[in-house]
Amino acid sequence: MNTQQYRIGDSKVLESREVSDGKTIRRRRETLDGKYRFTTYERIEKPNLAVVKKNGSRELFDREKLAGAIKQSVGKFFKSEIEVERIIDDIEDAVYAVGESEVSSKHIGEIVLDKLADKNEVAYVRFASVYHDFKTLDEFESILASRRRQREGEA
Repeated sequence: MNTQQYRIGDSKVLESREVSDGKTIRRRRETLDGKYRFTTYERIEKPNLAVVKKNGSRELFDREKLAGAIKQSVGKFFKSEIEVERIIDDIEDAVYAVGESEVSSKHIGEIVLDKLADKNEVAYVRFASVYHDFKTLDEFESILASRRRQREGEA
């Protein structure tokens, strides 16, 4: 867009449409002088949600921090980035569905584990190893045995 910067307020909306996820609006815009066109994506803003950490401290829920932790743990076990984003969306929706202004980091971790267990068992074990801070092979074996029992119970 050349070297000149434009603000959204310096533009008019030509077209708006909902993106397929139902949570984002795509707007096609044009600068007021008619020289440039560009696209913006707007997400629905959610209310502030405090995450209560293990040590009792609180911080605002951060989707990007959650996404980073999940992407690090899942590695290349999913077909596409879009699939990973859908999982993150599902987790974020579940966190907000708790309906409280505060949620514990432990509860968020359990939600992540539930979602990953349904999608990819290797990603589940990788996340569980960091989440539970495994230090021994026995701890890995314990989570694997637990997951096998859950899977057999589902069959």
